[in-house]
Amino acid sequence: MNCIVTAGPTFEPLDDVRRLTNFSTGRLGTELANFLAARGHRVTLLVGELATYPGERRVQAVKTFSTTKDLHAKLKSFSGQKVDAIFHAAAVSDFSFGKMFVRTAADKLRPFSPSQKISTRGGRLLVELVPTPKIIAELRGWFPKTKIVGWKFEADGERADAVRAAARQLADCATDFCVANGPAYGKGFNLVSADGKKHIATAEKLFAALEGLALP
Repeated sequence: MNCIVTAGPTFEPLDDVRRLTNFSTGRLGTELANFLAARGHRVTLLVGELATYPGERRVQAVKTFSTTKDLHAKLKSFSGQKVDAIFHAAAVSDFSFGKMFVRTAADKLRPFSPSQKISTRGGRLLVELVPTPKIIAELRGWFPKTKIVGWKFEADGERADAVRAAARQLADCATDFCVANGPAYGKGFNLVSADGKKHIATAEKLFAALEGLALP
């Protein structure tokens, strides 16, 4: 099986020295990639530059990504190739920076354009956060015959809320499976598909289940 695994966070730059990102370590995606490679599959791991997981990457190919736009471009570059499965575990930033303003002495907002490094001497800076496009929503168009597995990491709510969010991702993005986890779900994972929902207790059991479901 030829597959792609994404792992770790994207980031969005505010200026040349500051950026917006999240706390994803890249561990789960990296360990999944290692599991698949150990089982004899060809694996390309796309991992965020800011991933902090120090574990070895024992796959055939590793490529790093930076921003959401960069990850988008790298995934799209595989669209002309035969890919059996994509495991999209990367934590893509939900927001990028939009318009910026500074508050003047007269308590008015003045449009502001960032420089190489925004000075804190200029006063209070107000920044618009704009939702980033959802990469997973485009995967089916690029890979019409590929098994696609998404992730839904939910921090707020209850276990049922996390599972419902995973089911919505299936419907909205035409993916084959979605893994629900995070503080809202609690311990373990839920593997959601059009055929139903299944609780899986450990990462190792999840990896084995994903391999079996994604095999051509």
